[in-house]
Formats: sequence, structure tokens, C-alpha cells
Amino acid sequence: MNAAELVSTRQFRLAEMPSQDPAPGEIQVRVEAVGICGSDLHSYSEGAVGDTPCVFPMVLGHEPAGTVVKCGAGVTGWSPGDRAALEPALYCYHCEFCRTGHHNVCANIRFLSTPGYPGFFREFVNLPSANLLAIPKEMSMELATVAEPLAVALHSMKFAAIDAGDTVAVFGAGPIGLLTVACAKIAGAARIWAVDPVAHRQELAKQTGADVVLDVNDAVRQIHLDTGGRGVDCAIDCAAKQHTTNEAIRAARNAGRVVITGIHSDTHVPFEMSPMRRKELSVFNVRRSNHETQEALDLLAERASWFAPVVTHTRPMERIGEAFEIANDYTDGVGKMVVKP
Repeated sequence: MNAAELVSTRQFRLAEMPSQDPAPGEIQVRVEAVGICGSDLHSYSEGAVGDTPCVFPMVLGHEPAGTVVKCGAGVTGWSPGDRAALEPALYCYHCEFCRTGHHNVCANIRFLSTPGYPGFFREFVNLPSANLLAIPKEMSMELATVAEPLAVALHSMKFAAIDAGDTVAVFGAGPIGLLTVACAKIAGAARIWAVDPVAHRQELAKQTGADVVLDVNDAVRQIHLDTGGRGVDCAIDCAAKQHTTNEAIRAARNAGRVVITGIHSDTHVPFEMSPMRRKELSVFNVRRSNHETQEALDLLAERASWFAPVVTHTRPMERIGEAFEIANDYTDGVGKMVVKP
């Protein structure tokens, strides 16, 4: 089968990968669409995700949807032709973290698209049947790829703890920021500020529920002006730059909440400790999602017109280099880029 391998920073090649029948309990899926994630872009442009270096060549992609081809022995409830969103994480289910419900920090996790575990920029993949979630007939494969990042945004809401009437600032209006804006609005936020330097992403933020969009210049001062000097109940950093994390700290009110959803490129990031201490902020870090994908699919089905504008571009896998270049450089009005193997 064909696969797209990242062979060095900013360079892909199409290569042949072996394909085999699904084992007992597994399902073979034809991969129809895969969204490009921010962590994919870290691998592409930096050769690492935080302190985890790439091991080239490697197959990225972990926001997939596809069609069932074959079922292994013992699989029930699925048939060839069924359509599904695909979970990229393989858990052990027996470590202390899995047994206490923290599967996203499983001690033995295998996350497809990380070194040693090929991702979904390939034609076929075999997965445990538990990793498939049915998608409605009327949902496009492109929209179904949003389930994985939307699950991350929903997971972040557990820490954001937004009550009806709360104020929220979201730093970064890339795909995960746009989905976070939408989740905050659905959670009942009364007013949402979205902060991003890119004009077309500001417009997308308005479409997904932002009440105010701001450029990065002077955003915190404007938020404080708008809130009478109080600050917001919750500030969420989806950009994960040193300045955006510290702006989130400055934008939050006394005894407020800061949630870091994005992935920092640097392993050591200076935080502004004094305002964080003076305001006694609660600071939370998000690690992917934790069984929120079905909830994400339900939400996509209920509010398809709300989330559909996030997906702006598609490219065939033969043009994956172009797809990554557009997504990485924020050009051509891109929101979410989807690659179609």
C-alpha cells in the first residue's frame, strides 16, 4: 500500500508499506481522510514534538476517518463498507492509569503517528475494533476527521470548568483554538475573546462563536479594558508560545483558570510566576483526549453547520507536501487541512 513518509523536516516521499490481513479482534480500514494536526506541523517544521524527536522516516497523521474493508475473527457489529472515525491511541488497559480512568496518560500507550508507530497517512490500517466509532451516513469523511481534535477541545473543557455567564479568552485561532471557542460557547460562556494575528483565522473564530477577535498586539490590555480591569474567568492557550502562555496568565482574573492546550516547542518555558502567584491561578495542562470522541461525533452531527467552516482545504496524498506547507504557513485562508489517501 502507499504511504506518505516524512523523511526529514519539510520533506515527504511516497513509499510502499506492507499490508496484512487483520488479526483476531481487528478491523482493516481504508483511510479516506486525515486532518493535519498542530503536532504534525511540529514534526514537519521542527523535527520534534516538544522533547520527543522525530525518527525519520515516519508516517504522521492521527485525525482519521475511513471505511471498513475486512473484519478479523471474532469481530461483531461491523461490516465491509461501514464508515468510522478512527481512534489513534492504543491503550494497555491494565496499568494504574488505565484502571483509574486516565487512559490518555497510559503508561504503555502506543499513539499512531509517533516514532515507531506509523500514523494514518497511508491507504490501509488495521485497528482493534474498539478504536472504530461509527459516523452518520450524512456526515462527510472530511468533517469526521474533526472528531479527534474536537475530543481534545472537549477534554480541555473539563479543566476550563466554564459555567453559564463566564468570560473566556482563547489565545490562538488555529483549528484547535477554533474548536475550543465553539466548545466554550456551547458550555455557556457569555463572552469569548479570540486572539490571533492572522486575519482569516480571526474571521473563522467569529464563525465558531467568538464575540470579540483581537490581534496579538495589546490583546491583554484590551481584555482588561473590556472586563473593567477584572480579567476573564478562564484563559485558554491553544497557541503554546511563550508569550501566549504568559498573556493567558495576565488575562485571567484573580482566582481564575488557565488551561494550556497547545504544545510548546521548547521543553523549558519561562512562566510569569509573580502574577500567577498573586492571583492564585489554577493552571492546567491538557494531554490529548480521554474517551471524548463519541461525544465529539455526536456534537458534530448535531451542529454540523457550526463546525463545517473549520475544514477549509483538502489535498490528495500525492500533494501532501503542498498541504503541509499551506497549513504550516497559514496561507490561502486555511483553517483545517485534510489529506485524502
